[in-house]
Amino acid sequence: MLRMNFPMICMVPFFFAFGLALNGQSENPNIGSWSGVIINNNCTPDEAFNEAPKCTEKDVPGAKLALYDDTTRQIFILDPQDQAIGHLGDSMTVTGALDGNTVHVASLKMHISIGLAVGQKAPDFSARDQFGKLQTLETLKGPKGTVLLFFRSADW
Repeated sequence: MLRMNFPMICMVPFFFAFGLALNGQSENPNIGSWSGVIINNNCTPDEAFNEAPKCTEKDVPGAKLALYDDTTRQIFILDPQDQAIGHLGDSMTVTGALDGNTVHVASLKMHISIGLAVGQKAPDFSARDQFGKLQTLETLKGPKGTVLLFFRSADW
């Protein structure tokens, strides 16, 4: 009798593990956050990048509110729209689930400040320079201090 049930006993853990694997696949891998500027979707990524006035016009018939990410030059429609109303031209972070080019908004937060406050110490970092040499805040420090400039939206 024990010999007959042994294959069945071995199969139970297999089905349990298989069920867990399927459950993990049903989670949405497109959940995340995106930062950018709230615009109308009636402008192109190039117009949004160049801050064309039409991108932040109010009451454009048929236009939807969208988030323009200038890092990737993508425009994401926001659904629902209510949290973004009144924020045209504002820099925001949207958290939600991405479905095609639509973000199903869970939260929308305005950027209060960007960068470090005057006098605030820069966080430790390491990055390779144009010659491949590893640089840190300490290796860049000169006798009178250090000036760091980050320019993230270069149009090369």
